[in-house]
Amino acid sequence: MSTRATQSPDYWGSRFTLSGDDRELLLNLFVEDEQPRSSDELAQALIRHRVEREEADIRRKQQAQGTLYQPKRAFQVDEQVVFPALDFAVGRVAAVRAGYNPDVAVPFKVIQVNLEGGGVREFAAELADDHRLNEDAVLLSPTDELVPPEEIYARYQDTFVSHLHELLHNSPEFVWLADKWFPRSLLVEINEGQLNIAEAILDMNGGGPLPTEALLPELGLPAEVNRALQVFSLNYALYADERFDEVGPAGEVVWFLNRLEPAEVIHTPSWLKYTPQATPHGVLTPDLQRAEHTIDDELSQLSAPDEPVDEVTFTLMYPHRRSGTVPLSPTTAKLFPTGRTHRIRFQFEDARTGKRWPGWVVRERHYAFGLDAWYNANDVPTGAYIELRRGSEPGVVSVSLQGNRLRREWVRVAVPKEGRLTFEMLKRPIPCDYDEQMIVFVDDPLSIDKVRQQLDERGTYMPDVLEQLLPELAKLSPQGNVHARTLYAAINLIKRTPPGPLFAALVTQTKFRAMGDGYWLAR
Repeated sequence: MSTRATQSPDYWGSRFTLSGDDRELLLNLFVEDEQPRSSDELAQALIRHRVEREEADIRRKQQAQGTLYQPKRAFQVDEQVVFPALDFAVGRVAAVRAGYNPDVAVPFKVIQVNLEGGGVREFAAELADDHRLNEDAVLLSPTDELVPPEEIYARYQDTFVSHLHELLHNSPEFVWLADKWFPRSLLVEINEGQLNIAEAILDMNGGGPLPTEALLPELGLPAEVNRALQVFSLNYALYADERFDEVGPAGEVVWFLNRLEPAEVIHTPSWLKYTPQATPHGVLTPDLQRAEHTIDDELSQLSAPDEPVDEVTFTLMYPHRRSGTVPLSPTTAKLFPTGRTHRIRFQFEDARTGKRWPGWVVRERHYAFGLDAWYNANDVPTGAYIELRRGSEPGVVSVSLQGNRLRREWVRVAVPKEGRLTFEMLKRPIPCDYDEQMIVFVDDPLSIDKVRQQLDERGTYMPDVLEQLLPELAKLSPQGNVHARTLYAAINLIKRTPPGPLFAALVTQTKFRAMGDGYWLAR
């Protein structure tokens, strides 16, 4: 019996390629209604097409050998017949006679057939009942249940759709935008003048964000072109023009003028810039590993939690306090919108007042910008606990301080002196709860910037920075030692670093001695 290739899972795997016939089918689909389609839609169409084509090919080959046997058909002497139920055996009708069976209520005939290879068999003919072989659906595969195209798609969707997406992506004749495909040759032409109009519309709206549909009315595209194709074509043209950024979350296309985006979105704030350093593998002690996980620095190579996250509390570090940003660690990043592009515009919401303002996810650089004014208005110190919650609406992130009672407390204060960073214990107003090991007050940010700049110019290495700061911090402790998390918070005032390289320097340099529980002192 002929086995259908399309019934095998291997058929829809990595060896599947697009034939010219497949490409013509896809092109005709798009020509029919000029509607962009998803990879899933195209996969379903291709599966249906391949199954139907295979059925037609098998039928054509078998019919070329003779008439396909079905009990309901009439046959003539000397007629060649193909029997699907006998592994598509071929025979020739030798005689036709009236049939009789007391269990069959309708008249029928019997054909005597000489089979190729020898043997004579008799079969019912002109039998118009509900015999299974009278069903066209099982004609070509009478002993197997054929899986219909819809079920094939359901079974192999994950593998086939992703493979098809890759095939189409590597094909120059198809364009993929906003999770939809369309033939490049059928796109509506968008000229430079129309792009200039789109730029002017965005400019008059503060740079954006605006959906594509808001730009279309002024562009004068042909009225006979359907709306979906107009949107797709304009999106394609805007994507190709560096003046425009697509900043919508997943499932939503909105545009913004690149030149009007905040500088902190276009370029990494200087306080967040980090020069990667080689870190010896496996040198961190268990207490330092625990400290690294509790810090949850966005530059650390930590795993994201498996479970969904609806709220997160993080400890604000100086680089982010100075930049007006939120670290996008594997944990905090789960609260923020995702999208097809690196920059996504969303809304921050003050949990206390309900006020909203724009925020920007800069995912490839691991931060979200937009809290500069909020930090300043609330006098948020470095080391404060910041609470983030998923908003009540998509694309909204709620922000608040943990605790809201203002009090004056003794805290570490960074005091630059003669180009060096020193520390003192002074009383300062604290508006929220904070991490005692990581709080560092900064009264004069510009003086801190000067120390950082001088450090960068000298190219000071991590062990040297540690050697300067550890004794300064130790003077504030009766025990004369400093916790590794405190060192991390202090060093990040003047040198951006995740905990890994810093902690590795503590372990590998003989200048420092571990006292247990994450505490260190200078020898």
